[in-house]
Parts: sequence; C-alpha cells; structure tokens
Amino acid sequence: MKNKKLASIIAVGLMAALCFVGNYLQIKIPNGVLITRIHFGNSMCLLAGLLFGGLNGGLASGIGAALYDVFDPVYIVSAPFTFLSKFAMGIVCGLLAKSQKRLKSETAHIITAAVLGQLAYIVCYLGKTFISQLILGYTLETALIATGTNLITSSVNAVIAVCVSVPLYFGLKKPLASTYFKELINERNTSKLKWQHKLLICLAFALVAIGAVIFATLMKK
Repeated sequence: MKNKKLASIIAVGLMAALCFVGNYLQIKIPNGVLITRIHFGNSMCLLAGLLFGGLNGGLASGIGAALYDVFDPVYIVSAPFTFLSKFAMGIVCGLLAKSQKRLKSETAHIITAAVLGQLAYIVCYLGKTFISQLILGYTLETALIATGTNLITSSVNAVIAVCVSVPLYFGLKKPLASTYFKELINERNTSKLKWQHKLLICLAFALVAIGAVIFATLMKK
C-alpha cells in the first residue's frame, strides 16, 4: 500500500510536469473577444488518465494545466477553473480506461475513454466561455460567436489529444508495467459508490466550477 501511494505521488508529479510543458507547445488564436489556443496540453492530460487512472490522472491534469495559467498573466485568474475542468477530463478518461466493464477491443475501449474524457472538458470549457461572456456584458450573439469559435479550436485540440495520447498509451503501457508503476498500470476500478452519491459529487463539482467561472470573470472586469 505504501509503495502504491508513493508511486501515485511520483506519477502525478511526472504527468503534471508533462501537462505543464505540453501547454507551451501552442498556437494562440485571437477571435476578436477572447484568445483561444491549439496546444498539446490535453494530450498529456488524457495520457495521465489512461496510464494511471482517474484520481491520479485528474490531479496531474488539473495541477499541470493550472500551473501553466498561474505563470501566464493572460490566464492567471482562470487557474481555479482550469484546475477543475482539466481534472474533469483526466478523471473521466482515467475512470473509463480502468473500468472493470470493458469493450471487447482494448483499442476501442481506450479510444472511447479518451474521447469521453475530452468531451467532459469541452463541455466545461464552452460553458465557461458562454457564461463569462454574458457576465462581462456582451450580447447573446457575441457570446454565441465566441463559444462557437472556441468549439472549433476545442475540437481541433480534441482530435490532436486523442491521436497523440492513445498511441503513446499503447507504446508506454508495457514498458511501464515492468517498473515501479506496475500496480497503477494494471489496476481496475473498485469503487462501489451508489449512483446517488455520484450525482451529489457531480452537482457539487458543477457548483464549484460555476463559482470559479464567476470569480475569474469578475476579476477580469
């Protein structure tokens, strides 16, 4: 148990560093209202979940991406929301990847986990874009245009993330399974939370995320 906890800490630290660096491999695209980006940070977030599971993947994704925001004056006030949205991507991807209920094809299973993890982030990100634009006083039309533009770049990022993370997972899975991370790579989910508890957790997460969006938006005013 102690070895597994230490391996988890190392894995989170390692993947958080990769998520942080991946965000610097980017192309910034001003859309007239916001600055959106095409980058490789999401690839590392998905890889963290695929390799090391839900909680580890979520923490690595959230910490690495939030640190990037903290070091960039443009995004610093968005760091709390970034942590939450990237955490959502990593944990959804990781929980599905390590699920005991699996598709017959491992490739299909891993691709599905990566795609759904990315979709979880896109929903959070587009929701933040739309709400923040309305709070800032922009018209509904402007908010929809900004959200639509971010949907395009988010979709590009999603395709890049899945195409990069899935091959990396299959390339790294076997070598890592013979290392200190063996237990993490081979584990399966054992959570027995009832659906009511899961619903409460999702609602609490949504409320905290909305609060983070409002905070970041008000700080920008």
